[in-house]
Amino acid sequence: MIDNYSWRTPLKNLVLFLLPWVIIGYLTDHFLLSMVIALTWLVGWHYYHQWQLFVWLWRTRSLTPPVANGAWATIFDGIYKQQKANRKRRRQLGDLIKRFREGAQALPDATIVFDHENTIIWSNKLAHQLLGIKNSDVGQRLNNLIRNPNFEQYQKKGDFKEPIIITSPLNPQSLLEIRIIPYAEQMLFIARDVTKLKQLENMRQDFVANVSHELRTPLTVMLGYLEMMEEPEHTPPAMIKKAIDEMSQQTVRMRDLVEQLLVLSKIESGGEEVFKQTVNVASMLSVVQSETSSLNAVKGHQISFDIDNDLIVYGSETELRSAMSNLIFNAIHYTPDGGTIAVSWKRTKEGALFSVSDNGEGISQKHLARITERFYRVDKARSRKTGGSGLGLSIVKHVLARHYSGLKVSSQVGKGSTFSFTLPNNMIPEKDQKAS
Repeated sequence: MIDNYSWRTPLKNLVLFLLPWVIIGYLTDHFLLSMVIALTWLVGWHYYHQWQLFVWLWRTRSLTPPVANGAWATIFDGIYKQQKANRKRRRQLGDLIKRFREGAQALPDATIVFDHENTIIWSNKLAHQLLGIKNSDVGQRLNNLIRNPNFEQYQKKGDFKEPIIITSPLNPQSLLEIRIIPYAEQMLFIARDVTKLKQLENMRQDFVANVSHELRTPLTVMLGYLEMMEEPEHTPPAMIKKAIDEMSQQTVRMRDLVEQLLVLSKIESGGEEVFKQTVNVASMLSVVQSETSSLNAVKGHQISFDIDNDLIVYGSETELRSAMSNLIFNAIHYTPDGGTIAVSWKRTKEGALFSVSDNGEGISQKHLARITERFYRVDKARSRKTGGSGLGLSIVKHVLARHYSGLKVSSQVGKGSTFSFTLPNNMIPEKDQKAS
């Protein structure tokens, strides 16, 4: 109906409306009066419908149009259809904006939209958590809220091809990677917490450097002896025997280092499910006890084992054996000859307690916080002499973390040390808890 509507339609309707009044005017000889009445009625009719239009659009704001006929019916119908289409488009646009905001809020990065004058237009929740920028900060200047010289220089430079790393305004210990992406007339600011990535990168670099150093030393020793043995006729038999013994020791040291690195890698990657199997620790420690006899042959320590034979726990037998044997072997290695070492495995109120005590040289307080770091040594010279890799306590730390425990160290210089850990009660099967 609207498509067929043209300028001829209102003209035709006007002619059809006036024709009867023209005829009446000629028949009654009151043509002028007849035209005045007709036009007055026509103007009144139009003003009435204009008033209906005003009330509909501005007062009632109803979606349903007023009842009308003629040209006004077409007008009302057109406005109604246009309003209906506009409301549909607004609803679609509202849904689109809602989905956009929900998507932006779900982003794993802090996101801020700002203009070329640095005025903040919008920000998501992570921007509040990482940068302290809230929704109420819309309209503020970005550089007033992020006061960092490197960031200001980065903005002034205007080259946003590469990101920049700055400290978080909320936590100086956190590092944020900042990217700025220009689009249209606005700028998109994206911040990501890279603290852990940087820490991992530093750890990787330290790890590679330490492993390289640990392997380079024995390889250098072996290479030196091999060069010496290139001319056996000029090498005394005693020196050859010493070289072979030393190379054997260094080879064993490198083998132990590689094996411990593999153990540590396996533990860090997840290993076995700790609640899937039980471990008879007493039986396991009896095997470790026999191993200590041969290891202790030269040292001559007095080693006592106080073991609860009925105390069974959940866990990985391989990992727990590695942790416990590391603590026992460390005590044997680092306690002066003829010392005393006490190994204990017993039930307490807190859980299953394992401890190794010795009367050795002890450890200074300044070292205690770092002794579980990889390759950290209290006495490097003594560690090389005993063949230590610097990974034993790091393995213990990771094993205990997987078994919901942690290493405790009590030590006094000149009096000895006690290394212990407690597996919590939930690591002990229920029947053993009831029996205790």
